[in-house]
Amino acid sequence: MRGGEEVTFGGSGFDRAADLRARPEAIAAMLADPAARVLPLWRGKPLFLGDGAGWVPPGHAVLAQALEPPVFLGRDAAGPRFAADISPWAPDETPETLGTFFDASEQRHPALSADHRFAELRGMMTRIGPRDAELLATARAVTGWHATHGFCAKCGARSRPAMAGWQRVCDACGAHHFPRTDPVVIMLVTCGEALLVGRAAFWPPGMYSLLAGFVEPGETIEAAVRREVREEAGVEVGRVAYLASQPWPFPASLMLGCHAEAQRRGLTVDPGELEDALWLGRSETVEVLAGRHPRVRPPRQGAIARFLIEAWVADRLD
Repeated sequence: MRGGEEVTFGGSGFDRAADLRARPEAIAAMLADPAARVLPLWRGKPLFLGDGAGWVPPGHAVLAQALEPPVFLGRDAAGPRFAADISPWAPDETPETLGTFFDASEQRHPALSADHRFAELRGMMTRIGPRDAELLATARAVTGWHATHGFCAKCGARSRPAMAGWQRVCDACGAHHFPRTDPVVIMLVTCGEALLVGRAAFWPPGMYSLLAGFVEPGETIEAAVRREVREEAGVEVGRVAYLASQPWPFPASLMLGCHAEAQRRGLTVDPGELEDALWLGRSETVEVLAGRHPRVRPPRQGAIARFLIEAWVADRLD
């Protein structure tokens, strides 16, 4: 697909320097580098400075409550880059929206100037540049994995980080665990000049998007697309073609964007999966993207669903 890697969180050419992860002395030397910077995250929210990442030096006071040693993200032209989870810090107020579909609240740490704040990445992802977007998505996904995988899945003992944060090791049974990425198919389902969209009950009012679902064990991407569309909307799909992918660190998915050609336009919506689904004509979809549709709000800017819909409207899927 033309411009497939231009999707938000797409590759920016960042050097992850994975060959250095097994060399503790090299990681220690990079942490001691005056150019090294660490991205703090609080309960999944990265630190921002303006419309960019809020990098701080490794010895900064904001990192005093880090749960574990910083994760090595890689090497940027400006120096080594790390990430650290400081979730034990307790701000003066914890918002009720924390952990909901979208938390618009921001938190400011007393060790930082007022122009620094922790904010939800969903709300900032269209304002940051490609390099920061890749780094923040990586940092959020990997620190989130550590926060929820502190115990060995094999024997239940406490595990510890290794390989500069890219593994967890269980000293009790010797098992090694790695950050997980869950493949999710997201489908641009069309039938002639019509596009299929749906909405979940917990989404904001009027918001519709492309159908999506997790790939199951032993399943191809194409089979997952056909199964999900049939289960959610009762629509049979024929030809399936891969278009583009997007890392989606909410918490740790890889969205696999596909074009699926429906064999008919009838709908049988499963209420356990969707609150509603409908077909939109191409001109009607233009109205949705422009915010002029009386019923349907478009997917969030920066999401691959929006990216694929805009590409379909512009006839640039090939």
